[in-house]
Amino acid sequence: MRPAVLALTLVLSAAVGNLTPRPAAAQSFTYNPRPPKPPPPRVANDNQMLVQAAEVDYDTNNSRVSAVGNVQLFYNGTSVEADRVIYDQKTKRLHAEGNIRMTDAEGKITYANSLDLSDDYRDGFVDSLRVETEDQTRMAATRADRSKGNTTVFENGVYTACAPCKDDPKKPPLWQVKGARIIHDQTEKMLYFENAQLEFFGVPLAYIPYFSTPDPTVKRKSGFLMPGYTSSTAFGFGVDIPYYWAIAPDYDATFTPRITSKQGVLMQAEFRQRLSNGAYQVRLYGIDQMNRNAFAGQPGDRQFRGGIDTKGQFALNDKWVFGWDGILLFDYMFLSDYRLAQYRDPFNSFMSLPTEAISQLYLTGVGSRSFFDIRAIHYLSLSGNQQTVPVVYPVLDYSNVLNYPVFGGEFSTKTNFVNLSREQALFDPITTQANTAGLCTTTSADPRARLPTQCLLRATPGTYTRLTAQAEWRRSFTDPLGQIWTPFAILRADAINANVSNQPGVANFLPTGDTQALRLMPTVGLEYRYPFINVQPWGTTTIEPIAQIIIRPNETYAGRLPNEDAQSMVFDASNLFSVDKFSGYDRVEGGGRANVGVQATTQFDRGGTINVLFGQSYQLFGMNSFAVQDANNTGIGSGLDKTVSDYVARVDYSPNRTTTFSMRSRFDQQTMNVQRFEAEAKANFDRWSVALTYGNYAADPALGYLDRREGILGSGSVKVAPNWVVTGAARWDLTANTINQYVVGAGYVDDCFTLAASYVTSLNYAVVGATPQTNQTVMLTLGMRTVGNVSLPVPVN
Repeated sequence: MRPAVLALTLVLSAAVGNLTPRPAAAQSFTYNPRPPKPPPPRVANDNQMLVQAAEVDYDTNNSRVSAVGNVQLFYNGTSVEADRVIYDQKTKRLHAEGNIRMTDAEGKITYANSLDLSDDYRDGFVDSLRVETEDQTRMAATRADRSKGNTTVFENGVYTACAPCKDDPKKPPLWQVKGARIIHDQTEKMLYFENAQLEFFGVPLAYIPYFSTPDPTVKRKSGFLMPGYTSSTAFGFGVDIPYYWAIAPDYDATFTPRITSKQGVLMQAEFRQRLSNGAYQVRLYGIDQMNRNAFAGQPGDRQFRGGIDTKGQFALNDKWVFGWDGILLFDYMFLSDYRLAQYRDPFNSFMSLPTEAISQLYLTGVGSRSFFDIRAIHYLSLSGNQQTVPVVYPVLDYSNVLNYPVFGGEFSTKTNFVNLSREQALFDPITTQANTAGLCTTTSADPRARLPTQCLLRATPGTYTRLTAQAEWRRSFTDPLGQIWTPFAILRADAINANVSNQPGVANFLPTGDTQALRLMPTVGLEYRYPFINVQPWGTTTIEPIAQIIIRPNETYAGRLPNEDAQSMVFDASNLFSVDKFSGYDRVEGGGRANVGVQATTQFDRGGTINVLFGQSYQLFGMNSFAVQDANNTGIGSGLDKTVSDYVARVDYSPNRTTTFSMRSRFDQQTMNVQRFEAEAKANFDRWSVALTYGNYAADPALGYLDRREGILGSGSVKVAPNWVVTGAARWDLTANTINQYVVGAGYVDDCFTLAASYVTSLNYAVVGATPQTNQTVMLTLGMRTVGNVSLPVPVN
């Protein structure tokens, strides 16, 4: 035997086969790892083992090589660092001792006190094992035995996906699973736990005799997922037991039977497939109810209930996509009764549960300056009002802005086509008498029923077809004085065919039978702006008077055609300078109009911006379209239905990047009474955020709002600790002096664990004509990274 010189490098020939260095699939959580070392030197031959050490001893009699002192061993992408390494050339075993750190080719790091492996790392044992993987999962054990090159058995093993505490590495992690034996099968890529217990902060909370989970390297693998729980008066207590089937790399399925205590088994199945240019999915539901009488007198009073929904989207190229959404239910109350679709995200149900489900087929294209969309839509009413919702086949939108000037200005086109049909009219009461006496119902025999003074016609029965084409040109000039002049010209044409069914009361609002109309609206106008800029040491202020003159003929067929897409009408500062203030295509603004206002913007040198806009609109000549009563009273009471409109104002103030304030209002032009007022404040800091909105709206009898409405909507979140967040939102009806909707919740989130609880109220409009019911639900969510998530919705009412 002879000593080696200091830092001797020795290359040994290792006659071994292909190497698969995969020690273990978990990692430690109480270690203090060494700093990373530089990558190993390259070795020309993959079958060569490179050893670096302070001292190397040769035992030629026993065919052993011992490396002592800061030993580093490199072989086929795997490195071993230790205080002492002994390699037996006869048995082809590698024994390491003291401060062992082994890093394999996949980035897994194994720490140990002693290690004994075959020279290809396939078999052997490790004492005091700790393992760390690339995805930050950790495992520790008193001993690990590796056999067959792919199975590792950890004795007294501990597994977690939580990082060790930086201040106290020996402190127990947030959660860990301890097992008398943990078996890692790398061929199956599974972890098997025997006699396991789940601990939180070192305190045992649950005992599990046996369970298994895919190892952290697995992104998708067949097996049971975390169960889910729910309950209701009708079906009792339910347990969802999902099974995931990874059929192929590009498609999979999930089967989720829900075992209920009162109604039997609700079967759910989902199939998904991803193709080279898109993906689609199909979900199936079905249950043979044990006690249909639990839904007596309701749509759910049937033996078999179920449904199907599907969606998909595919790219034809980098500009075009097509897709679909589809849903079909045996009865419209199925999703609500079994708490399915609307409870997938409880925070989205804060305002109200959906009243419609959409089935559609669409094609969409987006260019650099153009947009195309065509789709056919079927609305499935979830409130039992199916005959009053339309079938749209199809609706088309196309817009394009030419990328070259026309007469020195910008030229754009816009096209919209819609064809829809509806079986039954829908009337909406707007007076107390009509509401209490049921004058607007389809069954009312009262001769005053469904008069324009009592009701609105919200949905027109029959078939409605409209084609709209519009071309617009505009150009801006700036004169030597800095005044900005923008002339514009618009030509719009509408071809309309309306076949209105002569149902009771409809003739009081619209002509029944066939109506063909051609509506032309040429428009010319001029917009004027003259910005004045004042620069001061504290900032820059720009004051900009704005005036707009619009000349066009009267709106033809005003109020005598169905109005499907322009029923909403809110006049405020946001649309003061809109050429056409209607929200859709079915109405078109006509007559001469002037819009005037002044805008002021201040930019402070130390940060912060304030913007103020104040203005008014004037009907110069011709018929005022907003004063014309149509089937929906669109425009009546909007503030534009007078020759001189109400005043509108807006104030936006941002003192910094974290806080914003805004105010929008409309005042009566004669009395200065507030018709609409909205104020909003938002703040977003490092640890907390808050948003508060106040609304005050005058009575609008023409639309059925007989009293002034006033309320506050607030929401906020506070980070009470590094990983703890408390959130809440509420809507306070100041008129009724009641908080009618709210959600409160708290949650803990970090890189390995999620715990959340929330209490949610939402409005349910499932019963037609009835007062909406308030649903109350407590949602509990528990998630452990690499193990799974479980959610438990608990209805309160």
